[in-house]
Amino acid sequence: MVDGLRPARLTVGVISAGRVGTALGVALERAEHVVVACSAISRQSRERAARRLPDTAVLPVPDVAGRAELLLLAVPDAELPALIAGLAATEAVRAGTIVVHTSGMNGIGVLAPLTARGCIPLAIHPAMTFTGSDEDIARLPDTCFGVTALDEIGYAIGQALVLEIGGEPFRVREDARMLYHAALAHASNHLVTVVLDAVDALRSALRGQELLGQELVGDAPGGLAERIVGPLARASLENALQRGQAALTGPVARGDAAAVAGHLRALGEADPELAQAYRSNSLRTAQRAHAPKDVFDVLTTPGTNPS
Repeated sequence: MVDGLRPARLTVGVISAGRVGTALGVALERAEHVVVACSAISRQSRERAARRLPDTAVLPVPDVAGRAELLLLAVPDAELPALIAGLAATEAVRAGTIVVHTSGMNGIGVLAPLTARGCIPLAIHPAMTFTGSDEDIARLPDTCFGVTALDEIGYAIGQALVLEIGGEPFRVREDARMLYHAALAHASNHLVTVVLDAVDALRSALRGQELLGQELVGDAPGGLAERIVGPLARASLENALQRGQAALTGPVARGDAAAVAGHLRALGEADPELAQAYRSNSLRTAQRAHAPKDVFDVLTTPGTNPS
C-alpha cells in the first residue's frame, strides 16, 4: 500500500466506450481495478468516456488491447467476430490476457482466435437493459450475469469479477447461449413494445376527456396515460414473477369471449396493427390459461364476434 492507496489488481482495457462498456468500466474501477485505456470512435462515445471514465486514455483498439490484463469487448453482437479476428491478426493481445465479451447470444466459441493465442476466454453478459443513463451503473449491483467459460478456472475468474461489482453470476452452457439471449430479449424488448402500445391506445381513449386541473393528454412520455398504466404494469410484472401462472387475470383468463371480441373491434378501429398484436398476445395467453374454445375461435378467426 502506497500513501493509503491499494495497488490495482488488474489493468482493464475497454473496447468500446458504449453504454455497456463504460458502465462496466465504472463498476470495475469501483472494485479497485483500473481502466487504463478505452476505444471511442463516435462523438457520443468520446463524450461518454470523458464523463464516466475521465482518467482513462482514449486510444486505438490495438493500443487498448496491448495495455490490458483484462480486456473487455463491449461491442454489438454483429461486430464481435470481426473485432476478435482483427485483434488476433495484429497480435495486440498478450498471452494470458483475460478476454471478456458481453454479448448475450455468443459463448466463448467466438473467442477461439484469441484462445488459440493463449488468452483466457470469458463470456459475461449482464442480464440488464442499458439506456446510457446513470441508472445503468446503479442497477449493476442488483443484476444477474450469465457466465460461460472454458474450464473451472475460467468460471472462477468470471464469478469473482461479477461478485466484485455486486452482481450475481450464473452459468450458461455454450450451446444454450442463443436460447438464453432470446428469452431475455423477449422479456425486455417485447415488454417495452406491449407497454408502449397500451399507452398509445389509452391516449386515444382519453384524449379530450380530461378533468379540470389535469394536463391535456398528449404524446410526450410521463403523462396521464403513463401514470395509469405504470402501477398496473408494475403490479402485473411482480405478480408474474412471484405467483407464476396464477398472475393471469382479465377476459382471456376468465374465458370471456365477448369481451375479447369487443377489444379486437375497438383496437381495430383505433389501430389495425395494434389489434393484430393484441390478437397474437391474447392467443398465447389463451394457451397458457387453457381458455375455452369460444375464446380461441374469436382469436383464430378474424371478424368472428360471438353473441
